[in-house]
Amino acid sequence: MIAYKFLRGDGSSVFTGFRWPLPDGAPGAWVDAPVDPCRSGIHACRPAGLPYWIGRSLYEVELAGEIVEEPTKLVASRAGLLRPITAWNDSVRDDYTRMCADRAHQLALGASPPLEQWDAVIEPSVPEGPALLGFVAARIAEERQGTAGYHEERGRQTAWLVERLGLQGAAPS
Repeated sequence: MIAYKFLRGDGSSVFTGFRWPLPDGAPGAWVDAPVDPCRSGIHACRPAGLPYWIGRSLYEVELAGEIVEEPTKLVASRAGLLRPITAWNDSVRDDYTRMCADRAHQLALGASPPLEQWDAVIEPSVPEGPALLGFVAARIAEERQGTAGYHEERGRQTAWLVERLGLQGAAPS
C-alpha cells in the first residue's frame, strides 16, 4: 500500500527520532516494527491525513505486512521510503502556512460576533509553521460549526495539499 510519511529534515522520525534509510536513486531499505498504534509500528497516512501530520520533509512510503487503518493514520509492520515528495519544499510550506493563516482570519472575523480572541493568536503563530496554523484554522471552524466544521476545514487543507503537491489519484476523504 502506498502512503505518505513526514520526517524531520535529517530523515528522522519526529516522535521516535528513528533515522530512516532514505531513498537515494532507489527506494530506501525496508524497516520492520511490531504494530501497536501510537506505541510501535511504522506510522504513515493517506492524503486525508496529511494536515494532521505535517512536518519538514514528505516521503512516499510503501507499507506492507500487517496494516492497521485508523481515521488519520495507518500503522504497518513493514515499510520502505520510495521517494521524497520534492514539491513539499520551503516555499510551498510557507504558502500553506499563509493559506491556513488567511483562512483562520476569515473564519474568526467572519463569525458573528467575530472571534477576536482567536484572531489575536493567528499572526503570532505563523512562525511556528504549518502544523499549528492548520490546527488553528480547523479549531476556529469547529468553534463556529462544531465537529463538522473542523472536518470540513481539514478537508479543505487536504485538497490544497493534494493539488499543490501533485498527488495524482489522491482524493480527499
